[in-house]
Amino acid sequence: MNDNFLKSKDIAIIAYGETKLERRSGKSPYELASQVAAELLGKTQLTPKDIDGFATTVPMSECTNPFYSNFCVDYLGLTPRWLQTTDLGGCSAAGSVARAAAAIKAGLCETVMLISADAPSTHMRQSYGGYRSEFFEPTGIQGPPGAFGLLMHRYMQKYELKFEALGKLAVAQRDGAVLNPNAYEKNRVPITVEDYLTARMVSSPLRLLDSVMYCDGANGLIITSTSRAKKMRANKMVHPVAYAEITNFDCANMTPDITESGFSVVGPEALRKAGLSPKDICMFHPYDDFLIAEMLQLEQIGFCARGEGSRFLLDTDVSYKGTLPINTGGGQISAGQPGLAGGGLNLVEGVRQLFGEAGQRQVKKTGNAMVTGIGVIPYGRNWGTSCVLILEA
Repeated sequence: MNDNFLKSKDIAIIAYGETKLERRSGKSPYELASQVAAELLGKTQLTPKDIDGFATTVPMSECTNPFYSNFCVDYLGLTPRWLQTTDLGGCSAAGSVARAAAAIKAGLCETVMLISADAPSTHMRQSYGGYRSEFFEPTGIQGPPGAFGLLMHRYMQKYELKFEALGKLAVAQRDGAVLNPNAYEKNRVPITVEDYLTARMVSSPLRLLDSVMYCDGANGLIITSTSRAKKMRANKMVHPVAYAEITNFDCANMTPDITESGFSVVGPEALRKAGLSPKDICMFHPYDDFLIAEMLQLEQIGFCARGEGSRFLLDTDVSYKGTLPINTGGGQISAGQPGLAGGGLNLVEGVRQLFGEAGQRQVKKTGNAMVTGIGVIPYGRNWGTSCVLILEA
């Protein structure tokens, strides 16, 4: 895993698209995907005939459809020569960037449209198998909030957890959502640390403002070779320069520590591939289904030591104006989580910031961005997949 196939910057992201996030929109993933596709084509002046690669995320609202990607390109009027469906949960969008880059470099296609669309607050059709449904859910644990409540308890047994630190992170992300016109409208209201601390308990010690809310939405990118982007006279480009991914971390351990994740492997690896240290990262867009997940990523990627996440957050300005901006558009926690399209939310925000198009929430330093993904929550251990993608302008 030493070689970095992205180091030459010969792959470019030349456009991003995103819908507004809504609750119970009544729309299907196909309709949401079509909105993003139209935006991407309009921004690049491409036509459907120019798109010969297509990558998508499995949506919760279409999980029972074994031909979703085929039906989706039919709905969009595309005829791809390379088709990719990624089922890595919150890692799917970033993982699809790496897969699209590999496909382009292998000559399988030239221009990839990557779209993540889901409408779980309108249609929820997922069905989990494996150990989780057999041993986890029958105990009465209520889905991800229950799992992360247990994870927080375990962290508190090992280290000190300062809830005001998580509250500070919640406030910073909400401030970004207030300035994000695509965020779920009811979340575009400022909060305080006190609001976080007094929010009702969902799964002690996890509070309501610790977690995401399902909504409907879609996002996407156009990815091509840098040489083709130059021929197209693309106005702006962002290059993926490093990627690392791991699934089923520490699988041989029958009693793993649920606070330990694959980010301890892929975080340092992606940084090494990019020739960067944590201090070199201009902005951080971590997958944020829960605030504690962001803090664990900060520790395990190397921004701070184990157990020092609370102190790091309290000592660091993580707002869009700060030294390490985190999830400047609100992240999923404040903008809303469009189901399994959620991994693309923070990815698109990273690209938007690198393009310098984030408006009032624009960060000052736009040299690079780190985007992460988190996969499924399995039984008895931490998340199933961890991935880190580093982008440079």
